[in-house]
Order: sequence, then structure tokens, then C-alpha cells
Amino acid sequence: MQLAQRLNRIAEPQTIKMAKLSRELRAKGIDIIDLSLGEPDFATPEFIDDAATLAMEQGYTKYPPVAGYPELREAISKKLKRDNDLEYSADEIIVSTGAKQSLANAILSIINPGDEVIIPTPYWVTYGALVSLAEGINKFLPCTIDTDFKLTADRLEQAITPKTRLFIFSSPCNPTGSVYSKDELAALAEVFNRHPQVAIISDEIYEYINYKGRHESIGQFTELRDRVIIVNGLSKGFAMTGWRLGYLAGPKELVQACEKFQGQFTSGANSITQRAAITALTSSLEETYKMRDAFRERRDYVIEALRAIPGISINVPEGAFYAFPNISSFFGKSDGETIIKNDEDFSMYLMYNAHISTVNGGAFGNDNCIRLSFATSMDKLRVAMERMAAALSKLK
Repeated sequence: MQLAQRLNRIAEPQTIKMAKLSRELRAKGIDIIDLSLGEPDFATPEFIDDAATLAMEQGYTKYPPVAGYPELREAISKKLKRDNDLEYSADEIIVSTGAKQSLANAILSIINPGDEVIIPTPYWVTYGALVSLAEGINKFLPCTIDTDFKLTADRLEQAITPKTRLFIFSSPCNPTGSVYSKDELAALAEVFNRHPQVAIISDEIYEYINYKGRHESIGQFTELRDRVIIVNGLSKGFAMTGWRLGYLAGPKELVQACEKFQGQFTSGANSITQRAAITALTSSLEETYKMRDAFRERRDYVIEALRAIPGISINVPEGAFYAFPNISSFFGKSDGETIIKNDEDFSMYLMYNAHISTVNGGAFGNDNCIRLSFATSMDKLRVAMERMAAALSKLK
């Protein structure tokens, strides 16, 4: 069978590849600690589970509307007002099978072949792949630890051309944990004001895992109202990764375009999940904030442990649940058998010598780093950091 050439534009996500390898090694009896996937180790709060059970008992097992139940879209509208002071009506919102599908819907609805898309790096691996599938041109802007891996207004201004159609970023950021302040977003907004042809996708999936305080959205700048697309979901903040539900808020014409794509791809998101999501979004966030506080404790431990390892430098993530240490000082070193030539060698060295699964930073646009998730228990994190320190001490 001859397969489509578009497959050559993308690769298997490195996050999924490393998680798959760790499962294979675990099946062989090797005690692998998986720090590769961004998945909370907490159970979904019980009140959300109960809402799903009730939905089944009430007969919500039929096809839902493509754009989502009206009650859920209204609940998202109220959430955006409550938490972000953003005004979006229900018909400016579409529900999808995860934030990833929301991103795909939006990018496919905006980008034509040859259009430029600006993406600050490090970035989440799927952004670039989706742009490539849409036959757009990825324009990656590397950001360094000196600016906490955040893009400055000057660099954004210099990067925009008449062909630029879209800007994609996340705050809190996967993989760096960087969080944009209101002032930093305002500076970017000033640049966008001078370039009305550029749409902005703001990935806010880690909104509730924010160690700074109130989440700031670029959607708050009303002059950008007709160009900002907010992408969010329930996976991270409510420990609902397997439930598969995300949403998008934006201009009505874009939402209608996304609905057209989604109607052909998947139709509506899971009906039972949607009913449970109404409960999640309209209830107290107490359980969510308990998870956030646990992640903060884990972050503090992991950052301290990493900084104690000679040769590693790292920023302090202010959101999400990832550490993104610079490990380039180990390039060229060896334990007598393995030579570390690059970030991928480093990740594989940790896999086979420390039995820790991480992801090489090149997958996120920075090949001097690796990403590791601290969305697992403190007990596992302590063992992982001890193993890592011991393995790296052998590299000379």
C-alpha cells in the first residue's frame, strides 16, 4: 500500500515514544520511573465521577451536538467570566475531544499553504506538527533561560512579516513552566496591534497549575478580541486526561469553521464526559487547588535536587508540572561505555542506566535540555532524583 506523503511532514511525538519505551522495559521487569508524560497521578475528583454515573443513568448515551451540549458551552462561558473576566457567549465556544483537537481545528481553519506561523521555543511538540499538516511554514523563535524562556516584544516585532498569519504559545508553558505576566502580555499585545493580519492562539491548558497566583490571559486585551483564540480543557486541572475533553473560545466565524471540520472528523465529544464537565466547571475548585499545591511541593523538591547535581542549570517553573534542565555540560562525557553526544543520548542514558524515562529537549525545540515531569508521587520523585544523581556522577 502506498501511503500519503503528508505523513512525511510529521513524526511520532517524542513524549509518546519515550512513554512507550518505558512501558516496554517495565513489561520486561525493569523498574522504570516514568517522568516522560504530562499526566497528573491524582484520581479524578469523586464528585466528577459521580456526575458521569448520573449522566449514564439519565440516558446521556446518544450522539451529542457537534459543538457540545448547550449547557456545557454556557458553563464554559461562565467559567471564562468567573476565572478570567473574559466575555464569550456560548456560540463563541466549541467543545472537542481534548485541547489537541481544538488546536487542530483552529490551525486547519486559519492556515493556507505557505502561511507563516510564529512559535516561540521551547514549545509543545504538537504545534509544529499541526502547522506542517496544514502546509504552513513554522517560524520558530528560540527563547533562552536568560528570559525565562519567554518571548520579548522586540523579537516578536522583528519576526512578523506580511506572510505571518498566526502566533501560537502557551502560558503556563509546556515544557518550561514559564508564565507570562500581565505586563509581558501587554507588550506582546502592542506588537499585535500593529499587525492586524496575525491571529493568536493562547494555549491555557495549565491555567490552574499556576504557582504565581492569578492566571493572566492575552484574551484580556479587548483590542485583540477578534483575533485571540483561547484553547483550554479539563485534563490537567481536573485530572481528567482519559476523559478527553477540551474547548476553544474565539470569534464566532472561527468557531463555525471549527465545527465544520469537527463534524467530519469526530462529531461531538463524549456525551458522558460532557455532562461530567458541566459539574467540574460549575463546582468549587478546592480539589483542583489541592492538586496544584501538591505539584508546587514536588516542584520545589525537584528543582532543589536538580540544582544539587553538578553540571545542571535550570529555571524555576512558575506553572505546569515540568522541569526543563540544561544538561549540555554533559555532552562529550562518558561512563567508559556510553558517550553522551547530544540530548537524545542523555535521555537514553538515563533510561538504561538510571531507569528514568524523560524526553529529550530537541523534541521541544531546545536540544541543550531535557524535560521531566514531576506529576508523580514524592516517593517516586525521590528515588528518581537519587538514581539520576548517581548515574550522572559516573560521567567523566
